[in-house]
Formats: sequence, C-alpha cells, structure tokens
Amino acid sequence: MENVKLRDFLDYKFLSGIEFSSDGKYAAFVVHSMDYEDNTYLSNIWIMNCSTSECKKLTGMGKEQSFLWLDRNTLLFPSLRDEKIKKKTEEGENWTVYYAIDIHGGEASEYMRIPRKVSGLKKLTDGKFLMTAEYDHCGIDLSSCDGAERQKAIERIKENKDYEVLDEIPFWSNGKGFTNKKRNRLYLFDRETKEIVPISGPYENVSITGVRDGKALYVSQDYRDKMELTDMLYLYDSRSGKAARLLEKDDLSIAFAEFVGDEIVFAASPMDSYGLNQNADFYKVKSGKAELLCRHDFGMGNSVGTDCRFGGGAGHRVWKDCLYFISTEDRSSFIKKLSLDGKIEKLTDDNGSVDCFDISNGNIMFIGLRGTKLQEIYACDKGTEIQKTDFNEKTVQNKIVVRPEKLEFENDGIPLEGFVLKPANYDENKRYPGILDIHGGPKTVYGEIFNHEMQFWANEGYFVFYCNPRGSDGRGDEFADIRGKYGTIDYQDLMKFTDLVLEKVPQIDKCRIGVTGGSYGGFMTNWMIGHTDRFRCAVSQRSISNWISKFGTTDIGYYFNADQIQSTPWDNVEKMWFHSPVKYADQAVTPTLFIHSNEDYRCWLAEGLQMFTALKYHGVDARLCMFRGENHELSRSGKPRHRVRRLEEMTNWFDKYLKN
Repeated sequence: MENVKLRDFLDYKFLSGIEFSSDGKYAAFVVHSMDYEDNTYLSNIWIMNCSTSECKKLTGMGKEQSFLWLDRNTLLFPSLRDEKIKKKTEEGENWTVYYAIDIHGGEASEYMRIPRKVSGLKKLTDGKFLMTAEYDHCGIDLSSCDGAERQKAIERIKENKDYEVLDEIPFWSNGKGFTNKKRNRLYLFDRETKEIVPISGPYENVSITGVRDGKALYVSQDYRDKMELTDMLYLYDSRSGKAARLLEKDDLSIAFAEFVGDEIVFAASPMDSYGLNQNADFYKVKSGKAELLCRHDFGMGNSVGTDCRFGGGAGHRVWKDCLYFISTEDRSSFIKKLSLDGKIEKLTDDNGSVDCFDISNGNIMFIGLRGTKLQEIYACDKGTEIQKTDFNEKTVQNKIVVRPEKLEFENDGIPLEGFVLKPANYDENKRYPGILDIHGGPKTVYGEIFNHEMQFWANEGYFVFYCNPRGSDGRGDEFADIRGKYGTIDYQDLMKFTDLVLEKVPQIDKCRIGVTGGSYGGFMTNWMIGHTDRFRCAVSQRSISNWISKFGTTDIGYYFNADQIQSTPWDNVEKMWFHSPVKYADQAVTPTLFIHSNEDYRCWLAEGLQMFTALKYHGVDARLCMFRGENHELSRSGKPRHRVRRLEEMTNWFDKYLKN
C-alpha cells in the first residue's frame, strides 16, 4: 500500500449535478478533473444508462459545467464555441449560447443564443424558457449599438474598468466580485421570436425554485440601498403572463418553494428565535399566509465539510405528492421525504454526505461521499444503497486511507463528539505530533468522510483530530446558537476535546501539537493563539481577526457580524472588540502562518493582514501567504497550482515546528 501524497488530489474526479431524463432511463451528470499544467478544471457531461449502469462521456471540450434536459433524448448546455461570439464577449457584450446534443451520439449543434449573461435556465413550455440573468443598472448594452456608437461604447466599458462606484450594501460578493446595482433578474425567453420579457423588477434578486405546468415559483429580494434578509415568494403563470405575490408579509427567509400535489410547500425561517442561522421549517401557502406544515430542527442542505467536492446540484426534488430534500443531522447528511401530512422520513444511511440527487418513478440516485470513499454515484433502493460508478476507486485503492475513530465526551453537561485519525503505519510504541483541525461556518460539521489534507497529514506521520463544538450544524438551533458567545463556550469545547485526545492517546507528543482552521476555524485559530500557548504552531486560513473592521468590509459583514456577535460598532463596540482575536494578539507567542486570498470578500484580506501585523509587531514568528485571483473557496475550488502551494505551505510550517 502507498501513502497518500500531497498531489494525489490532482487525480481525483469530482461529480456534480445528477439529473434523470423524463422517462427515467438515463441520468446525466458532470465530471470535473484538474489540469495542473493549464491551472484549471476540466468539466464534461456524462450519461448513465440506468438499467445497465454503463457510463459514457458525452462532451469533450472540458468547459461544460451545467446542463438541462430538453426532452428525454436531448440535453442543452451553455458553451462559447463561436469565435465571433467570443470576440463580442471580450469586447463587453453579454451572450449565452446553448448547444443541443443527442445522448445517443452525434455532435452538439447550436440551439439558441441569448444576449444576456444567463445564470439559470428552466424549460417552461415548448420553445419558451424561464431564465435568470444579470441586470446591471450601470452597465452598457453593446448588443444594440453599431458603427461609431458601438466603438464609443466599447471605449466607455474599458474606461469603467478602472474604477467602481458604490451606493449600496452589499457591494461585492465572494466569488462574484463587485455586485453593486447588479441583480439576478427573471425573464421569459421565446426561442422562436427571440423576445426577452422581464418578469421581475429591475431591483429584484431572484431564484427560480419550482416549475410545473407552465407555472413557476420564485423567491425574490427587492432592495435599493441595503439588502435585507427576508424574501418574497411569487407565482408566475405563463398563460396570463403575470406574476402574483403569494405571501402578504415578507418576514421570512425562504430557502426554496415547490409544487407538491395541490399545495405550494416552502422551507423558510422566521429568524425570530435564533437569528440568521435558525433552521428552516416547512410551510404551506394558504390565503396569502404561511401555514406551518411541520417543524424541522436540523440543517437544510448538506454542510458536511470536505475538500473533495467541485460543482453543485439539486438539494430538493418533488415526486408524486412528496417533497424530497437533503438535510444535515449529526455528522452526516441525508435524503429525507416530506409528505403533505407533515411526516418526515429518512431514506439514506448515516454514512457520510449526500451532495445532490434526483428522483424518477420512485428511483433515487445521488452523488455523495460514503464512508471513506471519494465521490461516486449511488442508487437508493428500498433503503439499500448501491454504488453505481467507480470514478475514484482506482485512484485510492492502493492508498493507505485512515479511518476516523470517534471520541464521545461532555462539556457543561452537553454530549459532544470528535474524531481522531491515527498516523499511517501507526506504531503504538512511538510518539507522534498532532494537528487540531477546526471546521468553518460555524454552522457546518465534520464527519467521517474523506478529507484529502487530513488523510495526507495522517500519511505524513501526524495524528489529526477534529470535533463539532457548540455552534456546529446537525444538532438543532439551540446547539448551533453561539450568538454573542464566540470564543467562549466553543473555545471551551475545543480545548476540552484536545485534553481528551491527549489523555486517550498518549502516543501524541503534548509538546508537538499544532492547530489550523479556515473561516470560522481561522477565527478560532486566531483566538486560540491569544488565549493559550499549548500549541507549538498554528496555521490560520481565510480568518477573522477583527469583528469591527469585518462589519464594514465583507459581503456579509453588516448583517452576519451584527447577528452573530449581537452588537454593532455603534451600540456596543466594546463587545465586538472583546470577541476580536486581534485584541489578544499581544499575548500570543505561537508561530503562525496565515493563508489568505486577495479576492476573499467573505473574510477580507485585511483580516489576515491585521493579525499577521500584530504578531510581527509583538515579535512572534509569522508568515502570510497571499493568493492572487483566489477567494474564500481556495481550499475547495481554487486553481490546482494554488491548492498545491497552499498545502505545501501549511505542511512545511507544521513540519518546521512539529517535526524538526
């Protein structure tokens, strides 16, 4: 057996977006792989014959990241293949071109071109599509310009790239860049006439959540100066061409809505007891009001963390009179079934993560990480999971994959759990260094699934240990609620876990342990080095150091900070400062590496720079590695070369202080 090596993740395959054909005979999905030389990801559409499980690659350009079924034999996917269109987009025009391809063979042919930057497309009726596309209030439309007028417009576009004008919050978004006065607007597109009819208003941000019989449900936020957290729910009817607001009040944060039987069912949170992280319950629309269908005190969607995913997919589906959805409970995510009587039933095993799924004629297929395997496609047949693909089997079949061992403990009378990875080729007579790894969120979870960097460190001779402290997902609102408590009870849980691990595993050298984490885990890493000297070194990734500065600089700062810290710079600046790790930087003695990206608009670069400067100012060994062109998702979807360099930097830092 071979050790897991640092660059092995370059060979992993990542699966996303599984969806059945209308007759259920085939399933389409996307396979992503890394191209280290060109420093990019290659994405192609694949087809599975559901009766034989045979899979074949349908596209080969390496740029096909999404698709939709046009009919049971044909897929549509967006791609820029026409050189004239490419040139127009380079000049500043917005175009999205869709190609059609027969799943049984043949070349893709252009099906339609839309003069918009399309973000989502749903077939409504034959020849008519609902789409969401960017609407830029400050943009310049080149599609209607010719000659000298067009050239002047191109020059204005070039000039506008030199500056940004901001007049609303949020003004940027992680992974999207500056978003000021840009909206995701809803349109009706007629393929035959090429007519584009706006449905939502010019200041609305919209997401389509359900389509049936020429009707569509969509969730909308309408704002000018400051985006709020509540949503409006609309029903669009293509026959009348009108959209009707379904709820009289806009006092809910709506996750999604669907047509279920004769009802409109939606998942939403009133945010009245536990703030913006409050779990969503299920409601029906009744006479303009939200009628509670059932409570659901677990996470909506999959929040089980790993660095071995790329791409997305559906987290909810409808079949017959039931809603199916993904939910995180304890350390795993599940597919659950909700019936119209309010009953919820689990359909998958407590065995890792379900990343996306589809259902047809009662048959469920999902993409997930099960046990310590990498992503594959599974069928869920009467409670039994059957693996249908082997995209990653050969990649790790000769590798030493360490199975996490669970440790249960209590703090403040609350049951908690964590996990320990032993070093590969573990010898109980030897002493080893250890790394505490803290997840982000904080409302996410670590489970028992494959995580490359953890497996790599275990194969490099480290114990790796991690847990789900208070604030994590999967245990209900009360457990996840650490508003106004950051750095207190969660810190105590993590340190109690560390004490337990060192007690239960005497093979870990107490003098050679390090700590790392990203986002919330980066906050906690920064917090720890200002409150304890027991870690020999630390690696703080995409971190938070100052809640006051973060309030006014990040895409979620003005509402996330106020909610989670229960204060603002004006009503209680002392509390925000109390929970800021940089306040305690003068007490830090732990050598710390900071990993940050210059386009991280979730935890902006200034957060890492402040903590780095503070340590340097106080004479503590510190290093900051900044990645240009990357954002908050560096560790999960950053460019291949950057992901390699990041893991090299981290491992070298740990080796320097924990092995040498």
